[in-house]
Amino acid sequence: MNQIADILKLAGEAQQQNIDAVLATVVHTEGSAYRRAGAMMLICEDGRSVGMISGGCLEPHIIKRAFWLTRHGANVQVYQTGEDIEYTDNGEAKETEQSAHVANDKFLGDNPDSASDDWEDDINELDEMNFGLGCNGRVHVLFERLASAKPLLETIAQVRRTQEPVTIATLIRSDTRESQDSGLTIGMRIHLGTRQHYKDETVHSFGERLAITDLDASGLSPTMVDALAAYNLLGKKAEKVTLSDDEVTTEWLVQRLAPQIRLLVCGAGNDVMPLVTMAKLQDWHVTVIDSRAQYATRMRFPQADIVMPLPLEKTAKLLALSKNAAVALMSHSLSQDRARLDVLLEHSEQYKYLGQLGPSYRTERLINEISATKADSQTLVNGIRKIHYPIGYKLGGDGPEALALGILAQINAVMHEQRPPQGFSDFNLAGDNRLNTDFSNTLVKSAETVMSPV
Repeated sequence: MNQIADILKLAGEAQQQNIDAVLATVVHTEGSAYRRAGAMMLICEDGRSVGMISGGCLEPHIIKRAFWLTRHGANVQVYQTGEDIEYTDNGEAKETEQSAHVANDKFLGDNPDSASDDWEDDINELDEMNFGLGCNGRVHVLFERLASAKPLLETIAQVRRTQEPVTIATLIRSDTRESQDSGLTIGMRIHLGTRQHYKDETVHSFGERLAITDLDASGLSPTMVDALAAYNLLGKKAEKVTLSDDEVTTEWLVQRLAPQIRLLVCGAGNDVMPLVTMAKLQDWHVTVIDSRAQYATRMRFPQADIVMPLPLEKTAKLLALSKNAAVALMSHSLSQDRARLDVLLEHSEQYKYLGQLGPSYRTERLINEISATKADSQTLVNGIRKIHYPIGYKLGGDGPEALALGILAQINAVMHEQRPPQGFSDFNLAGDNRLNTDFSNTLVKSAETVMSPV
């Protein structure tokens, strides 16, 4: 969900200032495309815009066209990124008969109401333009005004606040003529968790809790709703789904709105600063803690979502902060790392990733010291299998920035269930047994025996 925070912020400002806006969302791609389904961009009528739906090639055109395209309601347009485009001697793209209509943005912006009926019919049929980028792809984009998009943005805000994912379906095509009687309108959405329908008349501020009013879905058969609710994305974030019955064929974007990746950094040294900055560039939720209050300050980490001194004995708070998070132990303090690691190894179900800064022998020493204090060392098995040390991929380079890049690359791979590239250093015990001490090796072998299928 990159740039989502900026989109939510601008949408909230536009609502408060009574400024209209258009949300452009990629709903389907064919061939090569820079962004995938779900990517969004918000364009305000006062000229402000945030987000990207391409690598920057479609945005200038879309900014100029957004309000014209949505003057009669939400609709889906198609943009090509192929090579079959001719150029003039000075290197400019030649206009085709169709793109001459589409590309004349000055005419549209200066006096759109003066367009002829024939021109309007052409533009309503398809705003398709070949941008000649050589990618040989097609990008399908849903355009809708802020009033229509508001429930979606509120749901995204709710997901970010509650950390609970939500699956929704958005109608992107119907083979029936849209009308009030059909109940099928492009851009209508169904909350598949509760099968509750979104309605564009619902008015909320983006800071309040979500409350979506039911939509009269007379055009949706129970079979269609059940089919959407039962659809399995199989780990994908979004996918186009086609449904047909005796009366209508529809296409939907089924989309899983996932929470932000959460990063908990235990340690507030100077080398954590670029890690926080780079994580926020990816729109992660970042928490920085340290038992030393003079390090864990907002002045040192202005970009972090949460900065707090946390005493080592506050184990319940540590576990609460680590829920569903990637945890990076980077305190440069044996006593801090030992105390945090002691708690985290015993509660591996809390977090999705655990990485320990420092050389391998240091981490192995800590694990052995912690194991020696346990009446039953088996309580540490899952945590030991989950820990990555030394933290991060070794990509080359030197300094805190290179370290941060390697850490974020490794966390991304783990969070998105990707295997590390061949040759990258990864000391996670789930794949490599790197503990050298007899006690720790015995512990890991025990874990493998316990976890092996019979």
